[in-house]
Amino acid sequence: MLSVIIITKNEAQHIGRCLASVAWADEIIVLDSDSSDETVAICQQFTDKVFITDWPGFGPQKQRALDKARGDWVLSIDADEEIGPALKDEILQAMQQNDVQGFEIPRLSSYCGKQIKHGGWWPDYVLRLFRRADGRFSSEVVHERIEVAGTIRRLNNPLLHEAFVDPAEVLHKINAYSSLGAEKMFNNGKRASLGKAIGKGLWTFIRTYFIQAAILDGAEGLMLAISNAEGSYYKYLKLRELCRKTASK
Repeated sequence: MLSVIIITKNEAQHIGRCLASVAWADEIIVLDSDSSDETVAICQQFTDKVFITDWPGFGPQKQRALDKARGDWVLSIDADEEIGPALKDEILQAMQQNDVQGFEIPRLSSYCGKQIKHGGWWPDYVLRLFRRADGRFSSEVVHERIEVAGTIRRLNNPLLHEAFVDPAEVLHKINAYSSLGAEKMFNNGKRASLGKAIGKGLWTFIRTYFIQAAILDGAEGLMLAISNAEGSYYKYLKLRELCRKTASK
């Protein structure tokens, strides 16, 4: 038995395609963080296991979803991801392997309509399929990971990921994730200055565009390098502000 687990928050733009791509699973569990759009209504068209919860952070929320799963195997996907027919068949075959506890899947992401093959985005292996008894989520509020005890192998067919639909979504996610990243670093005792924020931003652009060859992805590759640099810059700038506010108390 396979359980699919998904967490959502205002994902009406994506969630229908995501759920349609996993409609073949034995169980679909959705934990929604009080969406204000049509996300919940769309989810209820595909599963009766839709739960409204508060927001404790990515790791704890995904663990809540995992705790509700009943399948021998669990597939964790995000609302902006899809399982294609070839990956579906490969997942069903992989679940028959008795000596494996988890599988990493290559993720093929699109940026403003173009699939990105460079810039550190491909192949982006993510651990998403695992035996329920052998896996759990880390407790980080952002950049959580699945921790699996046992053997992990890789699948071949890609998980399709619509990372950013348009520049407006890019800006929204830069703001959201830079705030979460700054908070995580602050809680871990990290500190930052304006110079460090600028340096991190510049290095992120150089690494993405030149070293990781996003230049080969054309205009979207340049856009990706710039937005990666902005995300790094604002994360450290926000960390600097957190430090200043704490010092002034």
